[in-house]
Amino acid sequence: MLNKRGCGILLHPTSLPGPGGIGSLGSDARRFIDLLQEMGMSYWQVLPLTPPACGNSPYSAFTAFGGNPLLIDMERIVSEGDLAPASCSGRFPEKRVDFDAVAGAKMELLYQAGSAFLAGEESARRHEFHQFCEATPWLHDFALFMALKRHFHGKSWSRWSGEAAHITPEKYQNYSEKLGHEIALQKYLQWQFSRQWRELRSYANQRGIAIIGDIPIFVAHDSADVWSHRQHFLLDSKGVPTIVAGVPPDYFSSNGQLWGNPHYDWDVMERDGYRWWIERFKAMFELFDIVRVDHFRGFEAAWHIPAKARTARKGLWIKGPCEKLFDALQAALGRLPIIAEDLGVITPEVTALRDRYNFPGMKILQFAFDSGPSNPDLPHRHDKHGVVYTGTHDNNTSKGWYNSISDAERHEMNAYLGTAGSDCVGDLTRAALMSVANTAIIPFQDILKLGSEARMNIPGTPFGNWEWRFSWDMLPQNLAASVRNQLERYERAQHGEKSYEQL
Repeated sequence: MLNKRGCGILLHPTSLPGPGGIGSLGSDARRFIDLLQEMGMSYWQVLPLTPPACGNSPYSAFTAFGGNPLLIDMERIVSEGDLAPASCSGRFPEKRVDFDAVAGAKMELLYQAGSAFLAGEESARRHEFHQFCEATPWLHDFALFMALKRHFHGKSWSRWSGEAAHITPEKYQNYSEKLGHEIALQKYLQWQFSRQWRELRSYANQRGIAIIGDIPIFVAHDSADVWSHRQHFLLDSKGVPTIVAGVPPDYFSSNGQLWGNPHYDWDVMERDGYRWWIERFKAMFELFDIVRVDHFRGFEAAWHIPAKARTARKGLWIKGPCEKLFDALQAALGRLPIIAEDLGVITPEVTALRDRYNFPGMKILQFAFDSGPSNPDLPHRHDKHGVVYTGTHDNNTSKGWYNSISDAERHEMNAYLGTAGSDCVGDLTRAALMSVANTAIIPFQDILKLGSEARMNIPGTPFGNWEWRFSWDMLPQNLAASVRNQLERYERAQHGEKSYEQL
C-alpha cells in the first residue's frame, strides 16, 4: 500500500459539477475520474460518504456505516424507471451547495422513486435489493432509526418517547412493523447509494485510480450507532453524554475545538472483542481501497471535556485502547490499508502506535514555515513512507493561506523554496511533488489555484461549510497535460491502462 511514488487529488463528491445543486455519483464523477487518469493521478481522496447530520458536515453523520442519499445520481434513478424524467427539473446555485434546498427537493424525489420501486412487481432488481438488505448487518437498525426520527419530527433520539429512545426488543419489533414502509424506503436509498458507489469505484479502479476514504474516529450522538449501542458510549441514564470529544487549543483555535461527540466506553468494547469496530472497518474497506483514519491520536489518548463546558480549554487526556484495538482489527481483517491522520498534539506514544502497524502518517506544507528548520512538515524532514499534502479540507486553499500569513512566514517559505512568491500555489504544489514521501495529495482547489472563496471548511464554525463546488469551465484547457508533465518530472505519474488491482 502506498509503496511507490504517486499522486492524488482531494475532492469530495458533493463538490463535483452537475445538475441538481450538488455533486453526485453520475456522469460528472466519471468524467472527473477520466481527468484524473489523464493527469497521471493514482488516487482520488474523498471525505466521509456518510449521511451528514449537524451542520451538513460529513464528519457528523446519522450513521458511521451508510451512504449519503444526496449523492445518488438521479439520472440513473430515472433511467431505471423509478422516476419520471420531468420530475428532476429545478434550479439551484451552481458554485455552492444550498443543502436545505437540495435536501428538500431531492429527498422528496427519492421517496417517490422508492415508493414506486417498492410497489412494483418482482424483478431482478427487486431480488438484488432483497439480497442487499439480508447481507447488510447494520441496515435495519439504521433504517428504523431514520424512520423513528421522521416519526418524531426530526428530534434527537434522546428526546423521543422513552419506549423509542431506550428501546426494548418488543418495542423494536413493534416499531419495525408499524413503520415498515418508511423503513423500506430508507433501505432503498442505501441500496441505490451502495450500488452506484461500487460501480463508480470499479470504474476508477479499472483506470488505475484507487479511492482513499475517510473514517472519523468519533460518531455523532444523534446517530443510529449511539442509539442502538448505548452501552458502548459514556452516557448518563437518559442517554446524554457525560463527557464529550474535542481537542485543546491548537493551530486552528485558541479555545480548542469542542466537537461534542460522545466518548467510547473502551472497557465495554474490549469485553466484546471490539466487534463494533471490526464491523465498521470491514464496511469501510468494502467501500474504499485505502482509509484515512481521522484523529488517529485519539486511539492512544483522547481529550475528554466535561459535557457542560463551553470551550475545549478544560479537559483531560484519557488513555485509549492503543494496540489492543488494532491487534483485534488485524486478527479479524488481515492487512489494514490505513493512513493515520497524525496531526495536532502528537506524543512519542502516538508515533509508536502508528509505526507499530506501519501506517503512513501525514505532513501538511501549510504548517511547515512557521518555526524554523526543525519543523517536521518541512520537505527535508519528510519520510518515504508518509503522505504529503499542501493542505487538507480543514485548511484554507494554498492561495488563501499564502495571502493570510505574515510577511515573515511568506519570506521563510519563499527563501526555503528558492522562489519569489509570484506563483505561491505552484511553488507549494511543486514542493509536495518533489518530496521524498511516496504519496502526495493535492486539494483540487490548489490544482485550480483558487483563493479563500473555495475553502471547504473552517474548523470551529458551525455554518457555511462544505458548500464549495467547481464547474468544468474553471479548468484551463491544457490542465491535464500540464499536471501530467509535472507528475512525470517527479516520477509520480501512473501510465497505461492497468487497473488499480494490477498496480
